[in-house]
Amino acid sequence: MNGEYRHLRRTDEGRVATVALDRPDTRNALNADLIEELTRCFEEVAEDDSIRVVVLTGAGPVFCAGADVGYMRETARFSYEENVEDARRLAAMFRAMDGCPKPVVAAVRGAAIGGGAGLVAAADVAVAGEETVFAFSEVRLGIAPATIAPFVARKIGLSHARALFLTGGRFGAGRAREVGLVHEVVPEDELDAAVEKVVHGLLKGGPAAQAETKGLLWELDPFADVTEGMARRIAALRTGEEGQEGLGAFLEKREPAWREGS
Repeated sequence: MNGEYRHLRRTDEGRVATVALDRPDTRNALNADLIEELTRCFEEVAEDDSIRVVVLTGAGPVFCAGADVGYMRETARFSYEENVEDARRLAAMFRAMDGCPKPVVAAVRGAAIGGGAGLVAAADVAVAGEETVFAFSEVRLGIAPATIAPFVARKIGLSHARALFLTGGRFGAGRAREVGLVHEVVPEDELDAAVEKVVHGLLKGGPAAQAETKGLLWELDPFADVTEGMARRIAALRTGEEGQEGLGAFLEKREPAWREGS
C-alpha cells in the first residue's frame, strides 16, 4: 500500500497495519508532507474494517527526531496566521492518530524528540528500546510544546510535563517509563518481539469494545477542547522576538541571546 505515500510505508499483515515513517535520511523528521500523509493514513486506517491494530514505527535507527530543519526554516518565515494554520495541521495529525478507533502501538527506537515524543504520547501503548532518547526541547528554541501539550499532559500528568517541558533536556527510556510516556522498555534486539506480544494481546479484545473504550476515555479527557488555543499560542511564540531568535540560532548553529554569558 506504499504507492499512496512518499514519506510513509504502510504494510498490512493479517489484521495489523504497520505504519513506518520513511524519511531515514532525516531521522524521520516531520515536515509538511509527512504530517499530511500521517493524518491521511490514520484517517484511512480508522475506516478500514480489515485492520484491528496499528503499529507506528520509524524506518532506520531513529523513530522521529522532531521537526525537519527545512520545515523549521519555512515556519520561521511564516506570518502569524500562516503559523496558526500550520499548527492546526499538526494538531490534526495528532488527533487523527489519537482518535483512531483501533488500538495504536508505538515501537520506539533511537530517539523521539519534540513532535516525535508527541507521537509516542498519542499512542495507546508505547514500547521503547532501552537506548532510546526522548526530549521536549522546544523551550531551548524559544518556543513551547503547545501543539503536543494536550496529548503529553494527558499521558504523563501536569507535574511531569512541567519538569520535562521547562527543562527541555534529554532523558532516557527508563525515565520515559517512570513518567508513563512509554509502558515497556526492552533491550534493542527484543523490541520487535515485545511489540508483537502487545499486538497479540490486543487482538484478543473485541474490536467494538476497544473502540468504545477509547471513546469513553476521550469523554473523560480534560484537554479535548484546547487544540485551537494551543495553535494560536505556538503561532504567537514562533512569530515573537524570542521564538525568532531561538529558531534563528538553531538554524545558524549558534547560541541564542538568552544563553550568552550564562
